[in-house]
Amino acid sequence: MPAESERTTRAFDRRAPLMLHPDVALRDEAFGALAYHYGNRRLVFLKSRQLVDIVRDLDAHESGEDAVRAHVAAGEIDRYCDALGGLVASEVLRGR
Repeated sequence: MPAESERTTRAFDRRAPLMLHPDVALRDEAFGALAYHYGNRRLVFLKSRQLVDIVRDLDAHESGEDAVRAHVAAGEIDRYCDALGGLVASEVLRGR
C-alpha cells in the first residue's frame, strides 16, 4: 500500500487551477492559519505563513503550481505543491 504522501501526490494535479473550498474558513494564527471546513467539520493546520499566502493567492494564478512559484524559491516548489495536494485531499482546496 502506498504511503499517504504518494497517494496524495498521484491524485493531485499541480497544474490544475485551485481555490479555497467555499465551506472553509481560514483563521490567521502565529504559526500560519487554521482552516475549518464547515461541511466535513475538519480542522486543518496550515503550518507556515507562506502556505497561507499561497492559499489566499490561488485565484490570481492559472494553477496551484503557478501560485507556489510566485511565493517560494525554486528548491521549495515540490514541498509546497505537496502541501497543496494534502489540502486538496482534506477538502480545504478544490478545483475551480
